[in-house]
Amino acid sequence: MITPFVTQVQAGPGADYFATRKDSEEWTFGGQSALMSFWHRPLHAMTDAFTTAGFRIAVISEPSPAPGARELFPDEIPADRGSGAFLCFLFFVLQAD
Repeated sequence: MITPFVTQVQAGPGADYFATRKDSEEWTFGGQSALMSFWHRPLHAMTDAFTTAGFRIAVISEPSPAPGARELFPDEIPADRGSGAFLCFLFFVLQAD
């Protein structure tokens, strides 16, 4: 089962949105623990990497939760979109030049 997760954009003192960093957390799925690693990069770092590798970006998408997702995962997906929490998915459609 895939469970969505929510994060807060850090905008407080000492937070640097533009820094590239790796964070790791231990998560438990079905009684099994796993170390999950996340690499935080600003949007321009991702798009620059794609174009440097010879790809053209056709689409960037930030999907909204699927209908009914809030009812299934009320603690992970807040009803108030202005809460500062959001689904952490960006989808890129790339085309080779």
